[in-house]
Amino acid sequence: MQCFRRQSKRSVFQENVLREQSRRVAALNGIRLGLKDDKDLKFLLKGSQLLKVKSSSWRKERFYKLQEDCKTIWQESKKMLRSPESQIFSIEDIRDVRSGHKTEGMEKYAKDVPEYRCFSIIFKDQRKNLDLIASSEDDANHWISGLGKIIAHSNSMNQKQKLQHWIHTCLRKADKNKDNKMSLKELKDFLKEVNIEVDDYHAKKIFQHCDKSKTEALEDDEIEEFYKILTERKEIDKIFQKYSDAEGFMSCQNLVRFLYEMQQEDDAVVAAPALIQRYEPNERAKRGNAMTKDGFLMYLLSDDGNIFNSSHRKVYQDMTQPLSHYLVSSSHNTYLMEDQLTGPSSTEAYIRALTKGCRCVELDCWDGPNSEPVIYHGYTLTSKILFSDVIKAIKNYAFKTSPYPVIISLENHCSVDQQKVMAQHMTTILQDMLLVAPIDGNKSQFPSPEQLKGKILVKGKKLSRQEDPTGTNGNNNLEAEDVSDEDEAAEIEDESVKTEIQQKGKSDTLKLAKELSDTVVYCKSVHFSGFEDPSHPRAFYEMSSFSESKALKLAQESGTSFIHHNIRHLSRIYPAGWRTDSSNYNPIDLWNVGCQIVALNFQTPGTEMDVYQGRFQDNGFSGYVLKPEFLRDEQTKFNPKSTTEGTWGTKKKLLLKIISGQQLPKVNKSKNSIVDPKVTIEIHGVQQDNNKKQTRVVENNGFNPKWDEEFTFDVEIPALALVRFVVEDFDMSTKNDFIGQYTLPFTSLKKGYRHIHLLTKNGDPYSSSTLFVYIDIQDCD
Repeated sequence: MQCFRRQSKRSVFQENVLREQSRRVAALNGIRLGLKDDKDLKFLLKGSQLLKVKSSSWRKERFYKLQEDCKTIWQESKKMLRSPESQIFSIEDIRDVRSGHKTEGMEKYAKDVPEYRCFSIIFKDQRKNLDLIASSEDDANHWISGLGKIIAHSNSMNQKQKLQHWIHTCLRKADKNKDNKMSLKELKDFLKEVNIEVDDYHAKKIFQHCDKSKTEALEDDEIEEFYKILTERKEIDKIFQKYSDAEGFMSCQNLVRFLYEMQQEDDAVVAAPALIQRYEPNERAKRGNAMTKDGFLMYLLSDDGNIFNSSHRKVYQDMTQPLSHYLVSSSHNTYLMEDQLTGPSSTEAYIRALTKGCRCVELDCWDGPNSEPVIYHGYTLTSKILFSDVIKAIKNYAFKTSPYPVIISLENHCSVDQQKVMAQHMTTILQDMLLVAPIDGNKSQFPSPEQLKGKILVKGKKLSRQEDPTGTNGNNNLEAEDVSDEDEAAEIEDESVKTEIQQKGKSDTLKLAKELSDTVVYCKSVHFSGFEDPSHPRAFYEMSSFSESKALKLAQESGTSFIHHNIRHLSRIYPAGWRTDSSNYNPIDLWNVGCQIVALNFQTPGTEMDVYQGRFQDNGFSGYVLKPEFLRDEQTKFNPKSTTEGTWGTKKKLLLKIISGQQLPKVNKSKNSIVDPKVTIEIHGVQQDNNKKQTRVVENNGFNPKWDEEFTFDVEIPALALVRFVVEDFDMSTKNDFIGQYTLPFTSLKKGYRHIHLLTKNGDPYSSSTLFVYIDIQDCD
């Protein structure tokens, strides 16, 4: 039966050779990460048994191991027919590693295990947390410390190091028989892996050029030669040659000239020597105060060569103006992870929003069992979480991303007794963070974000006959009274919700407890009854909430009046009731009339959320962006519908060249699927400025597509405009697939040759996916 004989297994010798090769590869990758001979890294590469926790009845032992690429974790699975890819997750997908019982899962299901053995892996996308228990404190520490080091070192790698690491990982993956050589077939497989389609003729030509030894296989120096050909950036070589000498050096003087002529940098003389010291890898060039081609590329790929103005990565705006003069990053129904009707509620949603820079979170509060208030979307089947757990999460994460104030927007449906419990939880958990009295006795206008640093404000109903929030006289002995009930959940356009409301017999009023009323200082919720009469001004601390449709109607019909209202008062906007899928509305039309708290569903990716995060990456990602002068000036006549009358800043002409793309990710993970990328450039701003243009499609090349296409945009109101770059995989028969995007304020654009570092649909950065562009901005005549 020889014809049925299977291929013989590897010998012990062969297995030992492969194991040694794997160890060498892992050691090399450890060195690339700056973790040579690190004990934690060695432990992770060896792997260990961990208990995976899913529920009170599901706690199972699984083996976890860091792969030799030092970029991916392999996890054992007992599921039948599970694909190998599904057993691996990337270090790049990890947002955080938390020790102890720091997730809802650990809090609920692992309280019987000492905290020092527990840890959780939090992912960047919508994936569920991975809750794990180690067999000992040492093992848990190895995992927590090891993962933390790999994440930190990966993030600190420059773009060239990331590219090198990624390509060598792909080369290793293509080397099917693990002989550290590359055959022509393996080379073709590798090119598909890195997202480029090369016909057989060109693949063979590259192969023969590199195969100096004529052995029909590339190894060592030949693979390095192949790597150099692959990563060649001819478009950058061309720029470099213009400013360098015959020996391949760009002198400091010539770098100054480049920075001044091309990059339009004002401080070129000071910047040039610093850039050489920062990015030049060649010590000889550095000593001679010059730059090589490698140093020049590293500069262009760095933060200094980024399209986003690096000085805007820190707080640079005046933070001493009244709170109502700022746009505030705000989340709608923050507790929801998915849709508005049946999805889960979670404290994790608050943590994610706060770490994304959100400064206004929403809590829908209802009576819960055991006299403990709960949060969920009323009248729906969304799950419930404890009010106290949410307040704890807010306390722990409110100021990790930004020191500026957080606003808790309360939608209160609780009985008087449970309202008192809410007030007690906020007072005891938040302690000094909770603002309970006016700042410096300020009674005529809002304090500034600077004055409110580290403080948490409550937005909610206030007893009408009680002393007002800023300290003028009133009846302070009132225990409770009826106030109007502003019930946003009742606006949901869903039959089951309407039936639930009818059965419960919804009231238009609610009895408000004094203790809860006392927590409201500067953000008293009132019903909007029209723009104020100048002769009878409303108190500045009174604020209203508007559905998106009502707000857009006001913006369309009374734009200038809305702007004047928003100079002195805060306005909160929330999505329409028909958005049960948690879709979002366009925030720009409402920012254009000065609305500050424009609340979006942070859990839903898309153009609206891209634009939102683009706006708030400005001013140091602080969650507060100062409105332009013409939206703060009490004499303003600005109306976004008609921008011809008045001076709202100089009109600009944006000249843009999309040159090339680098390492675009695969959309379809199939080996034979290569992307056909095209770039769309969008302007989002006032109606006259909204525009969209796109490049041609480059077929079968996501690795290094070239476009070299120029575009021009006229921008009337630069202060309100954002620019969005979207890369899609073109498909003739179906909708184009999203590849990546980047959005930034027009006023944060840097001129000259710049790289755009693309983001995923969830707003997280890709490790090495970029666009290379040229930008010029001119005043319009």
